Order: sequence, then structure tokens, then C-alpha cells
Amino acid sequence: MEPFKQLTGIVAPVDRVNVDTDAIIPKQFLKRIERSGFGQFLFFEWRFHESGEVNAEFEPNKPRYQDASVLISRANFGCGSSREHAPWAILDYGFKVIIAPSYADIFYNNCFKNSILPIKLSEEQVEDLFQRTAKHDGYKLNVDLENKKLTDDYGLDLSFELDEHRRQFLLQGLDDIGLTLQHEDKISAYEQKHAARLG
Repeated sequence: MEPFKQLTGIVAPVDRVNVDTDAIIPKQFLKRIERSGFGQFLFFEWRFHESGEVNAEFEPNKPRYQDASVLISRANFGCGSSREHAPWAILDYGFKVIIAPSYADIFYNNCFKNSILPIKLSEEQVEDLFQRTAKHDGYKLNVDLENKKLTDDYGLDLSFELDEHRRQFLLQGLDDIGLTLQHEDKISAYEQKHAARLG
């Protein structure tokens, strides 16, 4: 995985509570065997009408939010089934940071395994971000994971909390396998010792 330290990106809003994983990536698109290519189906039933036309009323479809890499939403983001395809779709679409008051546990954990930073803020702080995003065309946030800070060009200066273990996962670009491989020398030594004992 790529290390995540800092990001400055356009913010796109999805102003809904309880955004579930079936809304993030509908079940009919789960047949792909690769981890890539899911971005085109992100929020599919909200982004498109049944006719296939783009839904111009869905916020992230608006031109001002094109190329956004920060997603803001409401409480209980990522609820529903535990499909890991949901963070795959979010990342493949281009979002690297999600900001919401709360997340479903499994989705939250899956984000860290896929180089996505899910930030928890209070409902009041998230509402402030929604207001700033609406007010400023092309609104950008500066996300500093090293210092656990959010800033913008309009005076915002927010701190956020994050478990240190998870923070290091992202800063170093590690997943569970990468974490294990940090101890490769000890694992090899154990295997050699164990093989000698069996031999």
C-alpha cells in the first residue's frame, strides 16, 4: 500500500445518514474478481437514473466536485453488509479520506486495510464542513495525518483523534501482511530452528 501522510483535496458531500454498503457498491457489481474497477459503480443508484442518465442532482455529480478526494457524510457511514468491495469502490473512484461522525465497525476497519483515512468528527464539526463545502466552489481541505490536523484556506484548524496503531498503518503504508513481513527475519529464524528440530 502507498503511505498516507498528507493530502490536499477537493471535498464532495453525500448529505445522508446511514449510508450502507449496498448504496456504496450495489450487489450486482460484486462479481468482479479484481480489486480494481469498482469506482465506476460507486453510489450507482444515486449517481444514475434508471434510464442510465447521470443524476445531475446527486451532489458528487456536480462539476464543482469533480476530482474530489475527500468525502464528507453523516452518521453511521458504511453500515449494512461487511463487503470489502465498499472501500475498494471508494478508493477506485478517487476518495482517499472520508469524514463522518461515526462509521460501522467493519467498514471502518476495512478502510485502513485499503489506504483510506476515515476521520471521526463531532456532528457539529461535520455540519460546519458541509457549510464550508457549500459556500466555497472547489472547497479544499488539507489533511495532515502526521499531526492529526484539518485545515483550509478560510481559517479552519481542527484536530482529530485516531488510534496510534491505525495511524502508523497508514503512515507506513502497511496492511496486515506488510505488518507481518516487518518481522520476516524472526519468522525465518523460527522456521529454520523448527525445521532443524524436525530433521
